Order: sequence, then structure tokens, then C-alpha cells
Amino acid sequence: MHRSVFIAVGLCVLTCSAPAHAIGLGEAGELEHARANARAGGPLSERDAELLERYGCLSGTESTFCKRQSQHTRDRAQRRRHKKY
Repeated sequence: MHRSVFIAVGLCVLTCSAPAHAIGLGEAGELEHARANARAGGPLSERDAELLERYGCLSGTESTFCKRQSQHTRDRAQRRRHKKY
């Protein structure tokens, strides 16, 4: 009897759970989704690309998009370091 109650409650929680943006995670949830898509091969939408450009990919992500983003960051840092005042 108790096992069936736990199973019923568990199924209800799984089917009734709201998307990340509906429970207040908003952009943080979208960012994690975009980073997961990047780990799987690259951003799937323009919104994913926008979030990854703004906040960056996780270190070690092997997608072409993230490698290109990290290259731009290194180029800017090198230019700043070699700048003479």
C-alpha cells in the first residue's frame, strides 16, 4: 500500500512539474539548457547563441562555437597586454 502511494506521488510530480521559466529560473535555466546544447555539439537556436556569447560556455566544451568564442577572448586579452601607453 505504501509503495503505491509513493509511486503515485512520484508520477504526479514528474508529470506536473513546470518548465524552468515558469518556476522562476528564467534566464539561468535557459543558460544551462544552452550550455547543455553546446556540450552536445553546438547552440540550437539564436537564443542559445546569444546566451553563450553573453555568459560563455563551460570550460572544456568541445563545440566549434565555444572554441571560436574562447579564441576571441584570448585575442582581446593579448591585444590588451601588448598595448603601450
